Amino acid sequence: MACLTAALRFTVWRKPAVLVAPAGPTPRELKRLSDIDDQDGLWFHIPTIQFYQRSAAMREQDLAPVIWAAVARALVPYYPFAGRLRELEGRKLTVDCTGEGVLFTEADADVRLDHFGGALQPPFPCLEELVFDIPSSSAVLGSPLLLFQVTQLACGGSS
Repeated sequence: MACLTAALRFTVWRKPAVLVAPAGPTPRELKRLSDIDDQDGLWFHIPTIQFYQRSAAMREQDLAPVIWAAVARALVPYYPFAGRLRELEGRKLTVDCTGEGVLFTEADADVRLDHFGGALQPPFPCLEELVFDIPSSSAVLGSPLLLFQVTQLACGGSS
């Protein structure tokens, strides 16, 4: 996929998304959302992006497997994130703690952090390229609750 703006041109190459399951056993239960949290107007995903400069400590290490393993470990105590939203009677939402996991994808981009300018603040150019929506994952019900994408940038930094 290529991003084309007046000032910036780059391409992002993605690997297929995989599910990251919790690294250990998790409870199988239903957790009902509060009346505030399951309002119809809140049934959507919120994309976020963070940028990191190259770390001297990680210079020779591939970042994606490190993040993948950390996500798997974090899903044990935060096990509801590995579940799926389900709709009960009266349009009441619940998290079905299935332990299925979250989506994870790796990417490479031929752009450097300094190409984005000094302050990396919204509105961010080409956000749709760097925060990719995996086809069929954008549904609120029955889909993974989180999608992680680790993008290696040409400068050694990441997003």
